[in-house]
Amino acid sequence: MAYTAFYKGEVLSRGSEADVVAAMREIGPPERASDLLAFDDQSGRQVDFDLRASAQKARPRGRPSLGVVSKEVTLLPRHWNWLRGRRGGASATLRKLVEEAMKQGRTTEECRDAAYRFLSVMAGDLPKFEDAVREIYAGNPVGYDHFTYDWPEAVRRHGRELAFAA
Repeated sequence: MAYTAFYKGEVLSRGSEADVVAAMREIGPPERASDLLAFDDQSGRQVDFDLRASAQKARPRGRPSLGVVSKEVTLLPRHWNWLRGRRGGASATLRKLVEEAMKQGRTTEECRDAAYRFLSVMAGDLPKFEDAVREIYAGNPVGYDHFTYDWPEAVRRHGRELAFAA
């Protein structure tokens, strides 16, 4: 997953969770909570990272260092039979299928919704916010640029990247 952190309206860091958290830790506690914000680039949702220095913990069993999480999957018997016949087994095959689906990208609607969520936090009180959002949902990047011309450049650019990525 990719994340983007903003500090006082400017892009502070982009990248993995570890990269973004490291950059946010370097800033230290901001004057206002709204000065330092991070967003999931896939969904546009604001995310809260634990910025406290991590203490050494005992390593749990399994593959947590790879981010593997055990959950229940319910499939029909024919699906399990098919998965059993695949190289690497059911888990590896399911991970590959999910990765392939994720690479196909987001739909236009998902991109627009991500932009709306991001802009609601970062630009919801800026002039022409509703007009800019209308242009996003109309699929009109030129109109979006027109209504966001006076916005902070980093916010405007990131909103555009999210909205018209599909």
